[in-house]
Amino acid sequence: MSGRSTRDIGRALVQAALEAADPEAAVQRALRVEGEALLLGETRVALGDIERLVVVGGGKAGVPMARAASRALGARVDAGLVIVPHAIAAALPDRRVGAIESAGASHPVPDAQGLAAAQRLADLVDGLGEGDLVLSLISGGASALITAPREPLGLDDLVRTTELLLASGATIDEINCLRKHVESLKGGQLAARAFPARTLSLVLSDVVGSDLSTIASGPTVGDPTTFADALAIARRRDVLSTLPASVRELLEAGARGELDETPAPGDPRLERASALIVGSARVAAEAALERCSALGLGAQILTTFLEGEAREVGRALAAVLREIDAAGRPLARPCCLICAGETTVTLRGGGKGGRNQELALAAAPALAGLENVLLLTLASDGVDGPTDAAGAFVDGSTMARAAERGLDVATHLRDNNAYPLLEALGDLLLLGPTGTNVNDLTFLIAL
Repeated sequence: MSGRSTRDIGRALVQAALEAADPEAAVQRALRVEGEALLLGETRVALGDIERLVVVGGGKAGVPMARAASRALGARVDAGLVIVPHAIAAALPDRRVGAIESAGASHPVPDAQGLAAAQRLADLVDGLGEGDLVLSLISGGASALITAPREPLGLDDLVRTTELLLASGATIDEINCLRKHVESLKGGQLAARAFPARTLSLVLSDVVGSDLSTIASGPTVGDPTTFADALAIARRRDVLSTLPASVRELLEAGARGELDETPAPGDPRLERASALIVGSARVAAEAALERCSALGLGAQILTTFLEGEAREVGRALAAVLREIDAAGRPLARPCCLICAGETTVTLRGGGKGGRNQELALAAAPALAGLENVLLLTLASDGVDGPTDAAGAFVDGSTMARAAERGLDVATHLRDNNAYPLLEALGDLLLLGPTGTNVNDLTFLIAL
């Protein structure tokens, strides 16, 4: 191990995972022009048959994806717009990558600028014909960034609905199901709007299992969910009575069959739409696995389907590290177990933190006193919740160091207030925005 510490190892694995999830490289691998043909994975399109080529999309990786598309297609792009977080858009000198413009919007709660940008995006695909091609670039965060309320709803309705769902502990699948049914560009509606033009989507997955109908709320693929499903989720998460009346009435009307459902799989308006996943948490986890081997660690990917309440998942993963320490199972030291997925937090307090920080802090009590073990969490976009941290490190010394500073872990967990404690200990993982978004990763390291 060449004297490396657990944190050195952890940082090396983070680097390997993020390099593998680089969106620009992923699009470059998938999108190529050879002679007079456009190749997207196994799909081949004759450039001479394309009358107009429009690029649309959004997400936290929108700019690097647009950069790769612009590099491959050059002057063949007639117009384009990707919607990205405000900070990313503001960092571009002229907010353009070739012919593809970028517009800023808010995440995870939508804002007025996002609504205006989504209308401009919709205008780009309106009126396209059979000879036209829409190249859609989709990455994590696009559900909030590409926001167009279904009539008669307005921005305030969507903001309140999003806030309630986030606070309820709803999964991303559940949140996106409701988004599809209260908005007009999700759940296959963007591709349906572009029809009869052909739509080809390149997708960077930020969803457990990489279900195309869930990633970014599936703007270009068929939606298997219904208004009745959305209404059932609102009831199950106990938010139906507190939703804006207009949202509740829309969902109830749709469930009664009084409104058109989103385009389902097999809808004829989607027959010219296809999508290709170009990057995911699984790819990132596999790259970290390879780095473990190079570092001399025994390693396994424990799961790429990690879900559940963050604090409960943290306790369970800490128990796995304890088993490694006590019995060398499922791997003997030196080793690393890798998890990918996305947990949730049910808000109980008004503190500062994110799901990765809460997961890590919840693991700390069970790790107290263990030697040379580390649990490291990573939000691949570099932003965990409404904070500047990507995640956190916890180890066998976390509890003792917190006690020395008069910090009570149980109190901070109760108040969903992991950030201040981890910041005081120097245990936050601070990366800044990474330009990608492929779910979260957790590394369990024992040397």
